[in-house]
Formats: sequence, structure tokens, C-alpha cells
Amino acid sequence: MPILYEHPLSPYAQKVKISAREKNVDLDLRTPDGIGSGASAGEFLAANPRGEVPALIDGDVRIFDSTIILEYLEDRFPSPAMLPATPEARARVRMIEEVCDTHYEAINWGLGEISWFGRATGEKAQEIGKRAAEQTAKIQNWLTKQLGNADWFNDRAFGWGDLSVVPYVNGSAGFGNAPDEGSPLGKWLARANGRASVARTALEAHDSIAGMQQVANILEQGLFKREYRDHRLEWMMKTGGPEIVLDGLKKNNIRFSYEFE
Repeated sequence: MPILYEHPLSPYAQKVKISAREKNVDLDLRTPDGIGSGASAGEFLAANPRGEVPALIDGDVRIFDSTIILEYLEDRFPSPAMLPATPEARARVRMIEEVCDTHYEAINWGLGEISWFGRATGEKAQEIGKRAAEQTAKIQNWLTKQLGNADWFNDRAFGWGDLSVVPYVNGSAGFGNAPDEGSPLGKWLARANGRASVARTALEAHDSIAGMQQVANILEQGLFKREYRDHRLEWMMKTGGPEIVLDGLKKNNIRFSYEFE
């Protein structure tokens, strides 16, 4: 059975789990020791030198990066296919995935920094939350355009485009930024959440939120480090949080990408 190192709240891990469940592939789910502490080691770090979830181990195969894992699952377990049939349709859903994995992920991640880890309070938290809601509305509007009149982002069947979007829209809903239930995107979300693969994955994410308060307590001590990289760092800097980054550096409770060895 393939091993997936993951955390239930990671949208990247959620994508992989949804794909595997759609394909009826059982995964041995494990949360890495030391995840978020900056001290990950062992089999997990050997599989992913970035120290990020997800990482897949399938026999002698070691794969990191959620998109590459999805591609591996598609090649290894081709039925049912998650990618659409034509080259142009495949390119389209991959672009949707890229937008969600970068621009959309950064918004929800940043809101987690405020809501779960208390990086900002009072007026500053309200300011960042307001700007994040505006950004979310814009990206959901873009996604609505990509959906068009179809039932699924993959057009006629649930697939790669849908599993790439649903973790992020569900994440937004958790922060009070869900699409209107009567809108095309809201109706799509209800359809997606009605699938067993998505419902199970979303429940796992929801149930793990309670542990974030405990993590917040050790974050203040510098024993837990959140990864500020790429679009996440850019988002925090442009959305009113430069002092949050500086404070995190001072307290040593943020980190950047691991250096490869």
C-alpha cells in the first residue's frame, strides 16, 4: 500500500487523497514527526527534502510535490482517469490547478496565520481579513468564468480540475468566504462535497482544526515554525503584514524553504 505523508489541513495533500479515493487506491496516511517544527527527519525528509507535505512512497518510489504525485497516480492507476481526454482540456485544468496552488492557497494560508496562530489581532486582523475576503471574491469570480455552464471544471465528469479547486473553496468557506449557495460556483461546491472522496477528505480537515490552538501555543515559543515561501510571503507582504514577517523572524517562528543537501 502506498504511504502518503500528509496533514489533513494541507490542500495539497487533500488533492492527492481525493484523487486516490476516486481511483479506489488505499493509502497509508501518516503525519510526519516534527512537521512544522523545522526539524523533520527520517523517511519523510528522505522522500521530500523540502520538508513539505505531501510526500508519496510507493515501494522504492519516492515522490514529492502534489502535482507530480497526481501525475504519478494517473500513470500508475489510470482508471478512472482524472485528467480530461484532449490536450487543450488537460492544459486548461492544469492552469486552474496552478492558480489555486499559488494565488488561492496563499489567501487561505494567510487567514490561517491570523485566525489559528494569532499573528495579528484587533484592527490589523480586521484589515487583513477584509482584504483577504475581497481577494477571495475576485478569484472565485475567475473560477466561475472557468466553470462556465458546465457541471464540473473537467466539463462532463468530476476530475483533475475539480479536485484541484475544492480544497481551496472549502477552505474559504471555513473562513466565512464561501461562494453564494445559489451561484454557479456554490452549486458546483455542493455537487463536489456530495462525492464520497471529497466529503471524507473535508471531514478529516475539519476534525484537525481543533489541534491548531495547541500549535499556536508552541508557535509563540519558537518551537513551531510556519513556512513563508513564494506566494505566501508575497501575500503577507502585500496584504498589510510586513510587521508580521519581521516579528516572526525576531521570534524565530517562521522559516523559509529547506536547503537541499
